Amino acid sequence: MKNGCLDEVPEGRNCKPTSLKPGCLVRPIAPTKLPGRYVAHQKFLPRLPVPPLQQTLDRYLLALKPIVSQEELEGTKQIVEEFAKQGGVGQRLQASLERRARKTENWLSDWWLKIAYLEYRLPVVIHSSPGVVLPKQDYHDRQGQLRFAAKLISGILDFKTMIDNETLPVEALGGNPLCMNQYYQILSSCRIPGSKRDSVVNYTQTKKPTHITIVHNFQFFELFVYNSDGSPLTVDQIYIQLEKIWHSSLQTNKEPIGILTTGHRNTWANDYNTLIKDKVNKESVKCIQKSIFTICLDAPVPKVSDELYMSHMAAQMLHGGGSRWNSGNRWFDKTLQFIIGEDGTCGLVYEHSPAEGPPIVALMDHVFEYCNSSALVRSPMIPLPMPRKLRFNITPDIKRDIEKAKQNLNMMVRDMDIKCLVFQHFGKDFSKSQKMSPDAFIQIALQLAYYRIYGEPCATYESASLRMFHLGRTDTIRSASVESLAFVTAMDNPQQQNQEKVTLLTKAVQAHRAYTDMAIRGQAIDRHLLGLKLQAIEDLVRIPEIFMDTSYAVAFHFNLSTSQVPAKTDCLMCFGPVVPDGYGVCYNPMDDHINFSVTAFNSCAETNAAKLAHYLEQALVDVKELLVQTPSSKL
Repeated sequence: MKNGCLDEVPEGRNCKPTSLKPGCLVRPIAPTKLPGRYVAHQKFLPRLPVPPLQQTLDRYLLALKPIVSQEELEGTKQIVEEFAKQGGVGQRLQASLERRARKTENWLSDWWLKIAYLEYRLPVVIHSSPGVVLPKQDYHDRQGQLRFAAKLISGILDFKTMIDNETLPVEALGGNPLCMNQYYQILSSCRIPGSKRDSVVNYTQTKKPTHITIVHNFQFFELFVYNSDGSPLTVDQIYIQLEKIWHSSLQTNKEPIGILTTGHRNTWANDYNTLIKDKVNKESVKCIQKSIFTICLDAPVPKVSDELYMSHMAAQMLHGGGSRWNSGNRWFDKTLQFIIGEDGTCGLVYEHSPAEGPPIVALMDHVFEYCNSSALVRSPMIPLPMPRKLRFNITPDIKRDIEKAKQNLNMMVRDMDIKCLVFQHFGKDFSKSQKMSPDAFIQIALQLAYYRIYGEPCATYESASLRMFHLGRTDTIRSASVESLAFVTAMDNPQQQNQEKVTLLTKAVQAHRAYTDMAIRGQAIDRHLLGLKLQAIEDLVRIPEIFMDTSYAVAFHFNLSTSQVPAKTDCLMCFGPVVPDGYGVCYNPMDDHINFSVTAFNSCAETNAAKLAHYLEQALVDVKELLVQTPSSKL
């Protein structure tokens, strides 16, 4: 969305509705800036609405049309009619949900945090936490690595000042201010494992932490980044401290304690309890959790060809490459981890539960602007204390847990199929020249690519921001529509004229835009259906048949989980698929090119990341040629 227009829908991290896993990055590409402090503006935001029941049920049936058989659809229609009957279970659940909406700040947010994130039991690595590949830096040695890290740390602290002072400009869409709550959750926060449900703690509510965590050579260090007068250390001072850490980390053992955070959440919860029984370990873990953010100074990885570079780096950001490489150089529960390699590679991985993508992308853009504009200023040589190494007592039990975590992680890493692509033929400027939404254009091309491979459409997820509402998180844009199916089936049909194909393309793009508009205004179907289901569980009534129906399972089995993550920085986000036989597709449309990441699981014989990337590239080229060769396609 640019300047309040729905032509662009910057989306982000995917969602896993089958197991109710989180979703979601969304942010205006060039947000309107409004004056005003955080608290003052938040209380005037509207509350998330509960859509009318019949409206959602009608739209649900429409969404099923392209993805289920006619016979299944007829059966589902009867179930839906029964659910919607006057005085029936649907009406009762709707009334309960409306009561909940009147009593709470946001009827969805607490449910969503618990169900989508904290009760989700698969590892955060690959399955939940997105990785971001940032532009490669022009250095090739340790000195360059540490100098860049020092500047990056300074840039993050510069952004933190705006958060601390509540001077961060409020984003707006179409003149409407957006919820800024998530910006205040990303620093000094950490996820903590629990046996049945995790928790997220933000340490800024009391005395604000003044240290960050540095990880090098699998060793963790506490680095205070503020002077006694409250001023941040200069870039030069931070560099000196990083030099001390680098040398100190070479003199110690290399047990990768951080690899424990890669495990299944129940396993990690058990390992966590074992770990913190020791007082020294507990103090070290608490120091990591409280830190403002973490910097991972990574060891060099094997060189690859230019063609494979982005895919290789995406893997490093997403999971660290396994126990042999840098996966132990992380604390994956930490909300923000910036990753800086010795060879100029850099990026980040973030734990998803405290926030969606907007604050991450805004921070990233700010930091890169800061790094490119500020020069290294020499500061007076004031003696600074040695950064404290965080000690861990590795008992035989903990050693055993680490070895098991290594084995499980390495299996996950081997199963991850990643293909990154810089689509060079054109960028968002072309679709804009055709008066088409760049996001919708890419989504319809993706539908065409999938159809060409599998001969049928699939349930497709794209995240939509609900930040127009107080404490808004996300809903789903359903990209597989009646209109998209009509276009993709016509595209390769030689019997159809180009003008007909263009007309169908235009209708598909417009349908996507209309659904997007509906979603960001709180009128989409996915979260409403989820709310009705959770309300049924809370009211201790039998789960209604609508949620046990085969069509419902098909609708929420997202073989394509997609997100647009636009940024000023020429970067690329990646994330894992949300179903075993699915794909994770993320893209950043720049003016004259588009960055894509595609992921799949090697354990599924039917999916192949490189194949989908190839078909997607061809689909985009073919759609452009169709428009160029059909003069009257100019709308």
